[in-house]
Amino acid sequence: MAELWNTLILEPILNSLIALCSILGGNFGLAIIVFTVVVRMALLPLTLRQTRSTKAMQELQPKLQELQKKYAKDQQKLQQEMVKLYREAGVNPLGCLWPLLIQLPIWIALYQSIMQALAATPENLLNLAQHLYSWEPIVRAIPLDEKFLWLRLSKPDPNLILALLVGATMWVQQKMVTPPAADPRQQSVNSMTLMMMPLMFALFTLSFPSGLALYWVVSNVVGIVIQYFIGGGWGYLRRSSLSDKPVPSRDVTVTKSPSKVLKKGTEESKVVSKATETRKKGFFQR
Repeated sequence: MAELWNTLILEPILNSLIALCSILGGNFGLAIIVFTVVVRMALLPLTLRQTRSTKAMQELQPKLQELQKKYAKDQQKLQQEMVKLYREAGVNPLGCLWPLLIQLPIWIALYQSIMQALAATPENLLNLAQHLYSWEPIVRAIPLDEKFLWLRLSKPDPNLILALLVGATMWVQQKMVTPPAADPRQQSVNSMTLMMMPLMFALFTLSFPSGLALYWVVSNVVGIVIQYFIGGGWGYLRRSSLSDKPVPSRDVTVTKSPSKVLKKGTEESKVVSKATETRKKGFFQR
């Protein structure tokens, strides 16, 4: 199993990174960035499919809530009706998970590739040589320089900058596709998930190599750009900010003014009717 993993996933990623590093003048950090963009572009069809599945699932939420209320006491019937609803709408509930499931082995292989590619000891270099292809650009690029900007790519970022960038970019990407829920309990779950996932990955960044954290940041930024153009803007991130704006005071005045006019008109009619009644009495008394 380990041999299959090395042959199919680890070695292609490792050698691709080293080849990119050689092409880009020995800059391993820049090679990670280019590699990330290439991976996201290769996964673009799946990302488009995920976006459509997410949007279709959001449109089905009212019908799903009706089914949950209708068959609250019969879970088996509820599952049958939900499967029927998904089939009629042509929606796969697992369609949103495929890009994440495919990226998971890439994350693991990238972590191993960074640790092996930046070998510092003779033992690590010997282990690295067992996984390298016999290509001239790859052999010529060894050993690699792990310095990129302020980072040492085999070590965690000591300045917490990458941790903040990972958390912030992941939050923005999730916020753009997370609609507000009508159910308060569902809204609470959405809010908790929206905060926990970025926080969890930010904490991972504190102990993982900064090269892997760099991959996460670039991947999130590319995902935000793709979602912006596919979704036609900032999505629910902009809608939530617009909904938080206070209502102008002049609108309140306009809503109150009809009642004041009616009240004033009622008082005037009372005065007129009283004056008419007084005039009639004076006329008959004469």
